[in-house]
Amino acid sequence: MSQESIYLDYAAATPLDSTVLEAMIPYFSDVFYNPSAPYEGGRLARDALESARSEVAQVLGAKSTNVIFTAGATESIQIALVGLLKSGGYAVIGATEHAAVRGCVRDFPSRIALADNRGYITPESVRKVIQDDTVVVSIALADSEFGTVQPIADIAHMINLVRHDRREKGNKTPLYLHSDGSQATGSLELKTSRLGVDLLSLNASKCYGPKQVGVLWVRNGIVLEPLVSGGGQERGLRSGTENVAGAVGCAKAISMAQTMRYDENRRLQELRTYLLQQLEQIDGLVVDGHPKKHLPGHLHVHISGLDSERVIYRLDIDGVYIATGAACAANKGKRNPALEAVGMTPAEADGSLRISLGRSTTKQQLEIAARAIKRAIDLERGL
Repeated sequence: MSQESIYLDYAAATPLDSTVLEAMIPYFSDVFYNPSAPYEGGRLARDALESARSEVAQVLGAKSTNVIFTAGATESIQIALVGLLKSGGYAVIGATEHAAVRGCVRDFPSRIALADNRGYITPESVRKVIQDDTVVVSIALADSEFGTVQPIADIAHMINLVRHDRREKGNKTPLYLHSDGSQATGSLELKTSRLGVDLLSLNASKCYGPKQVGVLWVRNGIVLEPLVSGGGQERGLRSGTENVAGAVGCAKAISMAQTMRYDENRRLQELRTYLLQQLEQIDGLVVDGHPKKHLPGHLHVHISGLDSERVIYRLDIDGVYIATGAACAANKGKRNPALEAVGMTPAEADGSLRISLGRSTTKQQLEIAARAIKRAIDLERGL
């Protein structure tokens, strides 16, 4: 193709926003100091770190002392879940959770809250698998595969009822709700009091911030076992010299994403609708996920019997970048568990495509991409 490449995989990664980069630059060079240092340079770095922490806290409607900076959502999730489960007890996770969550509970007793064929997980589904010794439930704000937005506030309400029931029965086992908010940072409400969560993980690289930087918010009174011992930074949960530039960029990206989300959500939803209108002309194409409760720029489809990897290879040659399965699970020689969780057959799962739009996506790009997708599918079908 003669035109520039068209990127439609924003659910996997987003480019660093120029404003975010500008905010970070001083802390790579001029203010490079260790925040723990006692002299002026250290104080400047420490002030920047705490200012970033306060900026994130303001977005969450929380206290800055409850905000922990990490090396990304995977680490945030690990600190939260393993930090709770090391002391014993069961975990409950959603059937469509990201590999970062599934991997955390692999070595601990756990149960799965089933999703319906739209990827939607109801409070009733979660309640069915909570046991007397369940200590943590982890359900994403929105899943990374289908973009289905989960009823977190309703699940939180149900968990409060379970806690009340435990107290009535003299069961002192705590029960916490963790949510992976990585995919939702730029699209959904993040006020922790409204969500009702006890722990929230966020990822800067999913909202135009730097990679390998994330956030873990922990409600007051929750004690986590640290995974790494050392200097005691980040409330003792993540020892090691803090990444000041990363924290500054993370805070700026999250704050900007939340400020822009209303207008951007409307724009992305309109673009998604337009793209879907173009793709619905393809014979056999099925739209996956919840028809209403989905992220505005997220579209997952499948065509049973199609080799989606070959389609993506053809599109790559044409300069159109989309995904099959979650990027963290692709090319591992096995199907994404999220696809199986919603009842997809192997033929349907193998024919799945994930398209995710972002700030740079235009209607003209989608017009070109839709033609390229149709052409690639026709070639695979021998048409």
